[in-house]
Amino acid sequence: MTLVNDGQITLRERLVAEVRASIIAGHMSPGGLYSAPIIAARYEVSVTPVREALLDLVKEGLLIPVRNKGFRVIEPSDQDLDEIAQVRDLLEPAAAAEVARNATTEQLVLLRSLAADISRYAKQGAIEEYLQADRNFHLALVATTGNSRLVEIIARLRGQARLFGLQKIAESGQLEASSRDHDELLGAIENHDPFRAEEIMRAHLGHVRTDWR
Repeated sequence: MTLVNDGQITLRERLVAEVRASIIAGHMSPGGLYSAPIIAARYEVSVTPVREALLDLVKEGLLIPVRNKGFRVIEPSDQDLDEIAQVRDLLEPAAAAEVARNATTEQLVLLRSLAADISRYAKQGAIEEYLQADRNFHLALVATTGNSRLVEIIARLRGQARLFGLQKIAESGQLEASSRDHDELLGAIENHDPFRAEEIMRAHLGHVRTDWR
């Protein structure tokens, strides 16, 4: 897999995003051991930026370094995943409501662009690209509140989640259905309807927790 840098982010940042999405999608097996050279060969890049990216993912809580062997993918328990979903449910719907009250036209234009990326990758069935686009959208939405600590918390929680069986989900059309949630959410935000925005976000997170886990 050739890794193409879009010129806006560094190779290291791009690797972090790609490997993170691969872990969350379950393409890198929970408990599996992976070396930097093997991952570098997969993306056709040198080992140094890969090792740096993997160390970043250690800090995010996705990997554990194993001396002289590589990095092991952390395997969260069902309780871990339930707790992650619960915290997100407490935070993100409230954030969506606040955004509906205060979002500027410029912020809405950005969110619409990010939602379009999600829709495009959903139609293509491009799972890892979809996950990264979905991450970009949700973090941008939370960032619209102006609370940087909240963005950090949501980013960490999303990284610690796991979604299995995504290939079947993509083939069934559920990715496209999920992508439409974002459009509906943005409609509520553009109408300055915080109650509806909160309701849609809570339902969206519920689908991810029950249907995708």
